[in-house]
Amino acid sequence: MRDLLIGLIVLLVAGAAARDASAQKAPPAPQSPNAGKKFTLERVVAIVNDAIILESELDARLVPVRAEAEQIQDPTERRRRLAKLASQVLDEMVNEELIVQAAEAAKIEVDSSEVQAALDEIKQQNNLDDNGLTQALAGQGYTLQNYKLDLRRQLLRLRAVNQLVAPKVQVTEEDVRARYDQMQRRSAAVEAVYLSHILIKLPDHPSEQQLTAAKEKAAKAIAAVKGGMTFADAAKQFSDDTNVELGWFQRGSMQADWEQIVFSMEKGDVRGPVSGPQGLHVFLVSDVKQSNLKPFAEMKEQLQREIKRRELDKQTATWVEELRKKAYIDIKLQ
Repeated sequence: MRDLLIGLIVLLVAGAAARDASAQKAPPAPQSPNAGKKFTLERVVAIVNDAIILESELDARLVPVRAEAEQIQDPTERRRRLAKLASQVLDEMVNEELIVQAAEAAKIEVDSSEVQAALDEIKQQNNLDDNGLTQALAGQGYTLQNYKLDLRRQLLRLRAVNQLVAPKVQVTEEDVRARYDQMQRRSAAVEAVYLSHILIKLPDHPSEQQLTAAKEKAAKAIAAVKGGMTFADAAKQFSDDTNVELGWFQRGSMQADWEQIVFSMEKGDVRGPVSGPQGLHVFLVSDVKQSNLKPFAEMKEQLQREIKRRELDKQTATWVEELRKKAYIDIKLQ
């Protein structure tokens, strides 16, 4: 096809030369007011094998994503961001064109009834009639006819992936079981703790004597709880903070040194003294939360679908990369 296009260009140039030659013998024609002006009808931003991607097509695809970038106040940063978006979107369009070409080479087809069925489903899901859809598409830079063409290509790409890539994806029972075991190990870990404390306050720069006295007081509080006193009663006797119950703490919600101690404790454990900004703490973990995991039999199909979807995405990316290596791609975006 590229050779045919080149041949047509040669013929056109030859014809133009012949016309120029005859024009030299003819009397000069009146000058047009637009003589000498250059007009750009449409710019090609990429060539993908025998197909082209036009600037207008790229602009239409950029409509939904460029609004945020256009809010950037700094002109230089705004241009940089818009150029990056254009490059990324054009790269996606190249990949999509390669998949469509692979589908056509494999004789995969999508007929007009399938496109119309997909369009009807889109209207139903978004509660739109024909006029509402036309207006919504116009806001995204599409006409209805262009959107139907784009929808057909989307369906074609989806069918190509399902027919050319999906059969290569195999998910075994062992894969599913391994994923479940991994989730089970994670669910066994404590996600949150309900924490109470006894605080023995210290000044910002305590003396050795003050620090020793605070440690002794904390030790007495721990001994009292282990001896049968309730933590609440011990707090009344030893704590300098009337707020005993601190509440639930998720992983990552407290300072790292505290989390390492607290999340290694089991329900009912008392531990201390632990240094803090106000002094020494004695902690009680009165309750813990662990994530609940359904039995393997109930999760098997869901996990199988998730693993297959991830593997299909990975295989598709590899396949498209192979298509790119074999293709003629000329990016003309400036």
